[in-house]
Amino acid sequence: MITTTRPRSHPRQRSHPRPRSHPRPLSKIIAAGALVLGLMATGACSGNASSAGESPTCPGGKIRFGVEPFEDPAKLVPAYQVLAGALGEKLNCPVELQVVQDYSAEVLAMQNGNLELAQFGPLGYVFASKRAKAEPVASFADASGALSTYQAGIWVPKDSAITDVAGLAGHSLALSDPGSTSGDALPRQALAEAGVVDQVKVDYAGGHPEALLALINGKVDAAEINSQQLATATEEGTFDQSAYRRIWTSAPIPNDPITVAGDLDPAFKDAVRTALLELPPDKVAEVGAFLDVEPGPMVEVTQETYRPLFELAETLGLTESDV
Repeated sequence: MITTTRPRSHPRQRSHPRPRSHPRPLSKIIAAGALVLGLMATGACSGNASSAGESPTCPGGKIRFGVEPFEDPAKLVPAYQVLAGALGEKLNCPVELQVVQDYSAEVLAMQNGNLELAQFGPLGYVFASKRAKAEPVASFADASGALSTYQAGIWVPKDSAITDVAGLAGHSLALSDPGSTSGDALPRQALAEAGVVDQVKVDYAGGHPEALLALINGKVDAAEINSQQLATATEEGTFDQSAYRRIWTSAPIPNDPITVAGDLDPAFKDAVRTALLELPPDKVAEVGAFLDVEPGPMVEVTQETYRPLFELAETLGLTESDV
């Protein structure tokens, strides 16, 4: 067994680069079971809510869109407001944005019929597909129109004697939090493949920024730093890459899917997919900045896109309780 230390309580978090500019954060936070930073990103609805509710593209008169708090919600909301507003205009239906408390709250909300749309992390989607029948419809592309990806990484101080994953035996490693694709599952798979899974003291720091800080502050011998967090910290000047070395990098990970609840009308699913794929890059750019993606369109994704994550969960014997 890996020796682990977990924070007492911390939402599932994955930090990404900040947009270059964004509106002021919302001043009110409404807690109602899940953390709902709520705004109604109103589309250009020509009729009233009743008439909109009769449309297959506007079930119940609105579309509820859930997002995990992978960054400070006050920063996420303005960016997602742009995307949600554009989507609402395309579907002629108001889109209600909900930044939920964590992954579990998001998947439960979709399972209980309280979310029509949700963005999950890649590994989170694996379990959401099983429990909430979440179906991926679109993800974020780069400027060339190709599906964007990111990578997990493990870093050590430049003067460390550790040169590879096997060398972590007998040392401490900061991971972000349980269930993170790049901050937990993939690094643990690397430990298993190197045969040192029982010889490393794993410290769950509570998030990607916290894992990086644990390394900077000398609290651990090594830390996971994914490519998105690396870009953020480097740009902000909080991480000097020249003082550290990367000893391991994962294969590319497809970026987060936006999913639709599987039991909804096929006509609604098709309409959402089409609307997302038709959004102009400038309506996606602010969200893309959090995912270290240069402005580009959204592209269609399917369950097959995330097949490696299903295989990863099976290889590691992960269950929903691990996320």
